[in-house]
Amino acid sequence: MSDHLKIRLRLYLDLIRWSRPAGWLLLLWPTLSALWIAAQGFPGWHLLTVFTLGTILMRSAGCCINDVADRDFDRHVKRTAARPVTTGAVSVKEALGVGAVLALLAFALVLTTNATTIAWSFVALAVTLLYPYAKRVVSMPQAVLGVAFSFGSPMAFSAVLGQDEFSVQALLASVPGRAWVLLLGNLFWVLAYDTEYAMVDRDDDLRLGMKTSAITLGAWDVPVVMLCYGIYMLIWALAFTSIAREALFFIALLVALGQVIWHYTLIRARTREGCFKAFRLNHWLGFTVFLGVVSSF
Repeated sequence: MSDHLKIRLRLYLDLIRWSRPAGWLLLLWPTLSALWIAAQGFPGWHLLTVFTLGTILMRSAGCCINDVADRDFDRHVKRTAARPVTTGAVSVKEALGVGAVLALLAFALVLTTNATTIAWSFVALAVTLLYPYAKRVVSMPQAVLGVAFSFGSPMAFSAVLGQDEFSVQALLASVPGRAWVLLLGNLFWVLAYDTEYAMVDRDDDLRLGMKTSAITLGAWDVPVVMLCYGIYMLIWALAFTSIAREALFFIALLVALGQVIWHYTLIRARTREGCFKAFRLNHWLGFTVFLGVVSSF
């Protein structure tokens, strides 16, 4: 491989945050949890591979879209000023091209499932494309991200229960109410950890006129983050109670609750370092809940 190609590859890996896997892990654990619940146990290697690789690919594609959308803002924020699109090391056309290739690869994986899951994937893509621009007009854009980051739940149920038939009836039947309840619960988790993330950049976002949950909530940011964590775990506990076969899931929730208390100690002073650390550690909370789900089957 030539030096030029090595440089481009490094830039593309930086573009998709390859060295920072916390982002796709935050997507992966609730998606796999929903997949296990839908299948009432191990979903098989095919679906496990599709959803694991698809999650990584779509999160990477989302980074490309987000960096293009935010390039004029990111250069004014210390944490994001060195991103490849912001510095001009990767052009807008290149970034969109990389994102499109990654999204197409993810779609190729979806094509190996069924018709209803393919249909739901277009809804998931639409929400993903909407989020980067929601920050301009929505006071709580983290809610939009919450839907995008939680859409793995209905898609997982559809992959297990769906049909090879394109119809509204088949589409609705492929996703039972439990899947939407899990999506709602996970949305509150995203609100919690992405508000922590927004707290890191609050001063910069205020100066730039961006809209985030950290700005909207003001002095209520820490209490609401804690409330969102609580609602997330309560909803998942209620959604899982009727099918959990062992107490291990609830033990896992207690361990997750301990992590939430730790996060409170990190964010209560609202320091950049503490809030960013709390955000980065959230994938362990998701992993803990996932282990609880798997152990219950």
